[in-house]
Amino acid sequence: MKELTKAEERIMQILWGLEMAFTREILEQFKKDPPSYTTVATVLTVLEQKGFVAHEMLGNSKRYYPLISKSKYSDFAMNNVMSKYFEGSLTRLVSFFADRKKMDIDELDEIIKILESKKEED
Repeated sequence: MKELTKAEERIMQILWGLEMAFTREILEQFKKDPPSYTTVATVLTVLEQKGFVAHEMLGNSKRYYPLISKSKYSDFAMNNVMSKYFEGSLTRLVSFFADRKKMDIDELDEIIKILESKKEED
């Protein structure tokens, strides 16, 4: 799997939410500074070449749908960030956020609860 550019990721986020959409429907989801129709169509073509989306023809129009789930890409992206910046260590990742993002005690407690519940599942 390849990492997505910001433009590709934005369109994928929209497509994951819509599940299936025509280019115009994707374009309508942009709230501020929408790209041109041609730009969205080009990004969708690139995403198709990368294996992230496919389309079905309805008349002369292409309706796109994701081939990669949001959760699968999220796993890939987080593993990528962890290996690039935190040497694969979840401890270093959590420590980074605790130190730099000034997590409050409630957020830290929530993280502990999540980890404890996952430990009980195993």
